[in-house]
Amino acid sequence: MTTPTIIVLATRNKGKIKEFQELLKGYPIDLKSLDDFGPIPEAVEDGATFDDNAYKKAHFTAKVLGLPAISDDSGLCVEALDGRPGVYSARYAGENATDQDNINKLLGEMKGVTNRKAAFECVISIAVPSGPALTYEGRCEGEILNESRGEGGFGYDPIFYHAGLGKTFAEANMDEKNKISHRGKALAEVAAEMPNILKWLKQRLFEAKAPKPDHAEFEHNDWSEPYMVK
Repeated sequence: MTTPTIIVLATRNKGKIKEFQELLKGYPIDLKSLDDFGPIPEAVEDGATFDDNAYKKAHFTAKVLGLPAISDDSGLCVEALDGRPGVYSARYAGENATDQDNINKLLGEMKGVTNRKAAFECVISIAVPSGPALTYEGRCEGEILNESRGEGGFGYDPIFYHAGLGKTFAEANMDEKNKISHRGKALAEVAAEMPNILKWLKQRLFEAKAPKPDHAEFEHNDWSEPYMVK
């Protein structure tokens, strides 16, 4: 029986944890989250792009815990707002902003704007403690409504309308959302590559291990006389 590979999901976001668990089930992976470990410092998300932040979180977590880590950075990019909130999506209304705070700020900025085009973008990074990482991307286009609809999902889901679904992400069930969402698309790539990813992880983790000390150079030493460092 194959021993599952432990991979740490670098988040405490319950909604995100649930999505990752659902999309990666069936693979020989023991998916942990930060909640499975004691208090650890959080990575500083100061990257200029989703790619930067995804890698920062994955590598930082892998280095701290000594285990492979997976992280995503995703956000909402609104065309009329020049791509905002983008990498600031989770803290658009401030560092301690709630989902509703962020939604309220965005709707305020979109008041009277006719161009409602927007897209959710996601970058997933899988890193090992020594630094190397794999990257996967996904994008889902839609539009911003004038008011919230639906009780499910998280983040900006209640105001993000997808024409193919005919509803907001917050009105869709998890199966519907996972098939077309930005994170679902990126994770579908991860899932399709999982056998190769697991091989890559094992190889990288093996390479990262320090070699055993070689005592050959000491074989002919004469330890019969005491030696004193002067």
